[in-house]
Formats: sequence, C-alpha cells, structure tokens
Amino acid sequence: MAGYTPGQVLGRQITLGSLGLGVVDAAGVAWTVDKEGLKGWSGAAVRTQYSDREADHGSWAGPTYLGSRVITVTGTVTAPDLATLDAAAEQLYAAASLTDTVLTVAETTPKQAIVRRSGEPLFVPETDRVARYSLMLTAADPRRYSTTLQTASTGLPVSTGGITLPITLPLVITAGSSSGTLTLTNAGSIGTRPTFTIAGPAPGFTILVQYPDSTVRQLTYTDTLLSGDVLTVDTDAHSVVLGTATSRRRYLSGQWPEVPPGQTVTVQWTSPAYDPAALLTATCRSAWM
Repeated sequence: MAGYTPGQVLGRQITLGSLGLGVVDAAGVAWTVDKEGLKGWSGAAVRTQYSDREADHGSWAGPTYLGSRVITVTGTVTAPDLATLDAAAEQLYAAASLTDTVLTVAETTPKQAIVRRSGEPLFVPETDRVARYSLMLTAADPRRYSTTLQTASTGLPVSTGGITLPITLPLVITAGSSSGTLTLTNAGSIGTRPTFTIAGPAPGFTILVQYPDSTVRQLTYTDTLLSGDVLTVDTDAHSVVLGTATSRRRYLSGQWPEVPPGQTVTVQWTSPAYDPAALLTATCRSAWM
C-alpha cells in the first residue's frame, strides 16, 4: 500500500495481546491511534465515603481507593484491500479478549495493565480499505505496572569458614556466606505487592519485610516443604499455593507486605533448619496510579 511500510511507527504505540496499534503490521495494515484516542489510561475512578459531622462543619473522610480502570482506545485502520481489512477486523475482535490480556503503552517508562473486554468492540468501515475502530477495556487492578519484572533471590542465611587440621603455613582462611536477604524497589507512585516463591526443603519459614522507617511486616509459614516442593505466596491475591493448584493458605499467618511508592524494602527469611537447596525468590513491578 502506497505510503506505508511494514514496521513503520505511526505515533503513539499500544500493544493489546499480540495486536500492535500505532504501527504498520506485516500485512501492510496501518493501525493508527487517535490523538485523543487513549482515554482512562492516566486516571482511574476513586472509591471513598464521607460521613457528615454532627453539629459541626464538614465531614469525616473514609479510606480512599482506586476503582477499576476503564480504558477506551480509538483510531483508524487502513488496509491494502477489502479482504485484508476484513481480516484486520477479526484480529481486533480476537485481541479484545474476554480473558486477562496484557495492554502495554509505550511511554518514557513503558507501562502495562491486565485488561478484559468490557464493551462492544466497534469496527466501522468507511471505504473498502479504511475503517474506524473503538475498544472499551477494563483493568480490574487499576495500577499501571512497569513492563520490567524485578526479580531477586537468596538462600537461607548461613556463614561458613574455619580451619582444617593439620594446617600448612602460610595459612589462608576462606569464608563464604549467604545473607538470606534481598531488596525490592518501587519507582512508581502507588504501593506494589510482591510475589514470593519458596523452593524447599524447609521445615517452615518466616519472611520479614523491613521498611525504611524500620517497621517490619512478617509472614510465617508452619507447614513443611520437601525437596522439590515450590510454594507461591501472592501478597496481592492473598493466596498461598503449593505447586500449581494446592492451597496452603491455612498454614500462613502475619501481615501482607507491599513495597511503598518511591521506596526500597529489605526482605529477609529464616527457617528452623538450614538447607543449601532452599531458595526464596521475590518478584514485583513498580506501580503507578
């Protein structure tokens, strides 16, 4: 098609699943996003409650939370011919899925959200090569996350070293250690909640999350993990899963931690017994309102 080259960037770039908007795809279809074609991305609805003060001015403010994020994307599709335009329509319908789909927006710091179709996708032909499109999507979790997943791992804390007799001079002492600690940083503007993956063996364990003000949140797991067991603790979903499906939530107690905006936390873990194969892995993404 005259004027367009596959791979050409046409302005603001948005990716919905495998569908790229703001670019020319391999079939020569130009997917443009309107200048004001991304609504809801920069602000989510707010949930709060105010109770009038009795015999006084004003009201008492309750906690304030973000509601789900409703996002509308609009633009134009220009195809080489009618058949390619029809195929582009089907591609758009499939991308606006009824199940969780990653929506990524190219910004100075690229960000993503998990969305689902929440309104009828519109694809309105204007000619046999050009159509207008509109998508309504909803992110149940309103946070906009970094596209970079932060990952850190550590074994259980241990120090080793010493002298083996008989010795030969000159004496060289070698020591090794595992601190049992790691750090997580949130560069965003709203708290983010990490996921912890624990590989056994471990006869129970405790995870301590220390904040810059020295306060600590603690999670304690009391069941035994055998060699080969992998336990996933999702602090956002408040779930504790052994393997892929077995809930172990009843064995976990404590406070669910999160990483505050613009801060770094230190994560430490301990177990009643040391095993060099035991491993704690923490993951999180910086999050923005």
